[in-house]
Amino acid sequence: MKSVVMIAYIFPPEGNAGTYRPLRFVRHLPAQGWHPVVIANAPHSYERYDPTLLNLVPPETEILSVRNPDRWAAFQQGRDRRSREINAVSSTEALDQIQASERRLLRSVARGVAHKIEGIVYHPDQAMFWIRPATAAAVEASNRSGAEVIWATGGPWSSLVVGREAALCTGRPYILDFRDSWTLECDDFQATQPEWARRRNRRLLSRLFNDAQAVVFRYMAEAESYWRAYPGALAPEKIHLIPNGYDGSVARFEVPRRDRCTLLYTGSVREYSYDTLLEALVSLKKTEPTITSRLRLVFVGEGCDAVAKSAVSLGLTDVIETTGVVSFGQVNQLQSEAHALLLLGWKPARGHEFRGSKIFGYLKAGRPIIGVLPDYDENRKILRSVGVSTYANIESPSEIAATLRQLVNAWREDNLPSLLPDPAACERYSAERQTQALVCALEGQPPKDAFKPGSCPVPPSLAGLIGPEGWVRPGSTVARAKAAVSRREFHVGS
Repeated sequence: MKSVVMIAYIFPPEGNAGTYRPLRFVRHLPAQGWHPVVIANAPHSYERYDPTLLNLVPPETEILSVRNPDRWAAFQQGRDRRSREINAVSSTEALDQIQASERRLLRSVARGVAHKIEGIVYHPDQAMFWIRPATAAAVEASNRSGAEVIWATGGPWSSLVVGREAALCTGRPYILDFRDSWTLECDDFQATQPEWARRRNRRLLSRLFNDAQAVVFRYMAEAESYWRAYPGALAPEKIHLIPNGYDGSVARFEVPRRDRCTLLYTGSVREYSYDTLLEALVSLKKTEPTITSRLRLVFVGEGCDAVAKSAVSLGLTDVIETTGVVSFGQVNQLQSEAHALLLLGWKPARGHEFRGSKIFGYLKAGRPIIGVLPDYDENRKILRSVGVSTYANIESPSEIAATLRQLVNAWREDNLPSLLPDPAACERYSAERQTQALVCALEGQPPKDAFKPGSCPVPPSLAGLIGPEGWVRPGSTVARAKAAVSRREFHVGS
């Protein structure tokens, strides 16, 4: 078999969202004639420890876990772990006291100073000190396995640097895989960096693009945004479009026997917008109490305590139930018991139109999907592509209420199957098809889905930052002018 060294900082037994894309490829590459060797992080503390995911890794897969030697990172991970453990067993009153303590002026100032220092010291991100040992491990693994190519997925973006450095040391080609939109988005860490550090990030990414055999993005609009932001660094023919996907086959839908229609949300809720959903529920409860009396919303995952508090204050405790983080297997079980699955849009931010990957697990679950999404959002496009029309504008409580009413009425009339995604259309996002597309990149073949420059505009949140010749200085006259027309352009291009 051909061999590929895969740089995947986040990998089982880590159970956060970044795990699943490399895990799917590792599971399906052997069937395509490729043997993967994985270089992963060995964290001092897992963000979401889920050892059951290791059962999904083929037993012949070699995983080399490399420890980040950064002591400050180890301290931070330990503190985060202790905080999660305390929060998991604390009462609502105790959590309120903890949060109030964290908001005290002295602590806030100290955190701000620490983050500013991190933003200056760390480059390109907080995994910086992992680069050297991971590169050494990747070089050794490449030479020992006779790897034909090196594949690196990010974030963290230090993983991409490892891929390039290992390729330069061994003379092998490398491929960059973008699970997120580095430099286009502005995450919490990048927000702490001074502008000169962000410019340095962009120069680094331009070099990474120039030297890569192939670059993998998730969406056409994402590729368009990068192609415009980094003129001359990306040849269109080496851009491959591989969205996230699901592993296995689409589940058969059997309507659960329950006395209320259960709408389930799984995963972290912190980064998502749900205020207008709650507003729609309050309105429905006042005007159509028979609808809400037949509806049960269940939130499962991180940050659901905030939803629970809102439910209490709005008088929605008879409609909304919440619980904390559960394992991957438990999520699958809960989805099989739900009548429909709730998909929320991200809070507005740079590049938020590309965010969110739970939609693919929802497609596999074979349930109706209720979307509460921005007008300009890749998830909305995906729902349309699989024949789903039960989505509402996230800024319109009346549209959300109408969509919830449609769901409950379909449940009452035993007509839920009419709301299902088209299983044949969902096959486009299967792990087998995504892996076949990846093999084209690994073997230096033309992409399965070709990138067509200029075929779509950049999304509204980025249009004011990207001009015909690359990045536009934020706040400039050009940036403001472009932002003013971006919504109309994106609507037409979509």
